[in-house]
Amino acid sequence: MNLVESLERSLQPNPKIPPLQPGDQVRVHQKIIEGDRERIQVFQGTVIRLRKGGANASFTVRRIASNNIGVERTYLLNSPRIDKVEVLRHAKVRRAQLYYFRNLRGKSARLKERLPASGGGKSKSAALAEPDEANQT
Repeated sequence: MNLVESLERSLQPNPKIPPLQPGDQVRVHQKIIEGDRERIQVFQGTVIRLRKGGANASFTVRRIASNNIGVERTYLLNSPRIDKVEVLRHAKVRRAQLYYFRNLRGKSARLKERLPASGGGKSKSAALAEPDEANQT
């Protein structure tokens, strides 16, 4: 076993990072050190890429800044500098990497929200049909 493999095995994943998927709207809280002071900087955007690979695992977040300029930041999943990651919403996407997202502007750059699966409840049409049957009798 070489040094790189032993380092990857001893590396602990950051417990403050929840499971992420491409298309998720996230808010990343990162520790920034300026001189002798430390502060938390928040970056909010859409996850466009996930890279797996042990110690090199990373995710890329993209947001639109002022004057419609796209800003992307790549974070290491095992980084101790990440204070926490909040997942705001999940989107329905059909790609693993959302590089096409870089060319979209305005309304075309919106993603549909992925709703949680209903847990055995009645469908919307069945729920609407019941009151009508009750009024007929």
